Amino acid sequence: MRSMLESTASFVNCVGGTNGDNPTEPTAADFETVVTSLQNSDAEFIGDVVEGENKFGTGPVRDSYFCMAHTALIPRLQAMNGFISKAQYPSQLNILSAEWGSVNNVRLVLSSRGSITPNASLLGANVYNMFVTGQESYTSIQLDGESAKFIYHPPGWGDDPAELRQTAAFRFAHARAITNDAWIINLRATL
Repeated sequence: MRSMLESTASFVNCVGGTNGDNPTEPTAADFETVVTSLQNSDAEFIGDVVEGENKFGTGPVRDSYFCMAHTALIPRLQAMNGFISKAQYPSQLNILSAEWGSVNNVRLVLSSRGSITPNASLLGANVYNMFVTGQESYTSIQLDGESAKFIYHPPGWGDDPAELRQTAAFRFAHARAITNDAWIINLRATL
């Protein structure tokens, strides 16, 4: 799925940062630009409001789109104005384990398997792809009539007269697709 999103999702470069690269490091203004674009396209939020409560050090969380990104962005994301750590959410119900926090109307879901395009910035730095998604922006389709199949051929099978080679493979019918390009944006950033 990550590879499909890397190659097909529309992208916006971060421009609000000060590192002198293109794209720059992410800022709250960059996320606000993406949220505005998704709202103008009528993309539906994924996460509901987490209402404020009378608890020290907590703050409400807005209706949110979800952003899937790489864990290398953690220090930069936490330094953004308006960032709220998930530990500061007033309620811990309905929070994903991979969720790191939120900024503006975007909840951040991070993974070490997040998307990186090596040496792709103007100055040759790695570019981090942050996929900000609305509801039903992409899908994974299981094709009917097919199922997963593990294929194993022992030594000597087929054209192997010396009976030295074995093969193993995994096959399944599966397709990935963006269902509405206006409801997903790849926000590209450097560190």
